[in-house]
Amino acid sequence: MGPLTLAVAPKSSSTLSPDESTRKKYNASGGRKSFASISIEKEKPFDFFRILFEGVIAGGTAGVVVETALYPIDTIKTRLQAARGGEKLKLKGLYSGLAGNLAGVLPASALFVGVYEPTKQKLLKLFPENLSAVAHLTAGAIGGIAASIIRVPTEVVKQRMQTGQFSSAPAAVRFIASKEGFKGLYAGYGSFLLRDLPFDALQFCIYEQLRIGYKLAAQRDLNDPENAIIGAFAGALTGAVTTPLDVIKTRLMVQGSGNQYKGIVDCVRTIIKEEGSPALLKGIGPRVLWIGIGGSIFFGVLESTKRFLAERRPNPTINQSQKRQD
Repeated sequence: MGPLTLAVAPKSSSTLSPDESTRKKYNASGGRKSFASISIEKEKPFDFFRILFEGVIAGGTAGVVVETALYPIDTIKTRLQAARGGEKLKLKGLYSGLAGNLAGVLPASALFVGVYEPTKQKLLKLFPENLSAVAHLTAGAIGGIAASIIRVPTEVVKQRMQTGQFSSAPAAVRFIASKEGFKGLYAGYGSFLLRDLPFDALQFCIYEQLRIGYKLAAQRDLNDPENAIIGAFAGALTGAVTTPLDVIKTRLMVQGSGNQYKGIVDCVRTIIKEEGSPALLKGIGPRVLWIGIGGSIFFGVLESTKRFLAERRPNPTINQSQKRQD
């Protein structure tokens, strides 16, 4: 059994694409196909390095485009969540820390998708069709763990700059490392995983499952606008559900050496005690807007890049035919 590719692969007279295989199985069953079912292409072997390479390129491209376009909304969200009591929201320097953040977003996004794609496709081969959602959830969590190694220091520096603590990324890294030690760059790591693992798993699972359902209903491949709309819905829904986790993560990351909070549980208790439980939903508006639009751009760019790479992939049938002629 070979990989399921989300990109539109060039059609061959001798093999069926995953979507064509899905449609044939769908029609053969009289249209009775479960929402979570998926068909895996059998003819092609699992090419780990190709999937890894294409995932790295597509993920890095999508991550940079999204971060650059939506950074001001993210800055506003961070400042809303970090504000305590009646502090006023500052709207200056909405691009503070962008350059340093891109230096981390590029490899983190590339690593996430680079891990997610081959893991997902391998799990889809191992799990039965009706458990494809489990494969997507698991692959998203594994990708999130791998990317967290880069994401967390990047997020710490970015949010310290967004809240006005530093004017440049190098200055932030030097100060944090000297005053708080290396562990200061991983402040809030536990809360980051608490937020990002379920976020990554849920967002990609919702997106993948909606695409499967849409493909089965439409009996065709999806176009870029349709992928973007599905990505926006998956991002907005997941962003809203995980907002309390994001607030906790932000508070722990921006507290610095003051250590107002002693951990995740103490952070939750203190916020509820001093500001009330609604404070755990601070920034939900810009967060849903940011991740909704971001999901639209990210998945739109991701699928377009993957299709671009797939169309330039060597055709083994043509190559073998040429060799025989030679």
